[in-house]
Amino acid sequence: MENITFNNGVTMPILGYGTFQTPPEETEKNVAQAIKIGYRSIDTAQVYGTETGVGAAIAKSGLPRDQFFVTTKTQTDGYAATAQGLDESLKRFGSEYFDLVIIHWPTTNSLETYRALEDAYQAGKVRAIGLSNFNATQVDQVLAHAHIKPVIDQIETHLFWQQAKMHPYLLDHDIIHESWAPLGENFGREMMTLPAVAALAEKYQVTPAQVLLRWLTQQGIVTIPKSTNIDHVASNFAATEFNLTSAEIDSLRQFDRHHSIKDWPKSMAEDQY
Repeated sequence: MENITFNNGVTMPILGYGTFQTPPEETEKNVAQAIKIGYRSIDTAQVYGTETGVGAAIAKSGLPRDQFFVTTKTQTDGYAATAQGLDESLKRFGSEYFDLVIIHWPTTNSLETYRALEDAYQAGKVRAIGLSNFNATQVDQVLAHAHIKPVIDQIETHLFWQQAKMHPYLLDHDIIHESWAPLGENFGREMMTLPAVAALAEKYQVTPAQVLLRWLTQQGIVTIPKSTNIDHVASNFAATEFNLTSAEIDSLRQFDRHHSIKDWPKSMAEDQY
């Protein structure tokens, strides 16, 4: 698996396994299957209810904790609630640290929320800290007050919303761009049946989903596709085993619709910053 390197020197697999909307009671089984396939980066969140299942699957895998990269996201606002929430997440997860903790979305007190993550970082409870669903103006506000630079911004990114404004901004600020909904969720079938995508899949003897994932990862964008279908989970993991040409990557830019498939959060709309 290819890795990216954060601005603090910590590395992260460029492709991981997501647990969004996975039923908590099914999380351990699904994550265990993903680990057997080869996934070492797992994405969870306080609001998902999957931290316990992720921790259990890792503990029972027989592999050392340091072989995994685990991300969770805060569901809190302000310093005290965030500090307490992170400690509760660590208990649910069953470990002394997370590899990455990010603010799930901007709140009324994001700066104090971020300060709690900075203190957790200094205390060794997390190896890296970052953001999610923050637009450029909101990231600027964090950077203006932060003592520790965020390493990542996890934002909706896929063929139909390519983040033409945020991607260069993040590159310029040495912040990794991470995609949620890399396969477009309910729009995935529409993406995968585009003739241009189907032609590339045929050329490389891969699936259209693999083309869409590779299109992202070759641009240095971290992806965390989620599936409970074991065949799809395995197929997604193999999406780094071929390379598109630069011309082929550029040829897919024509499909950018410049807006969200969910229209959430409103602050991420390209006319809002």
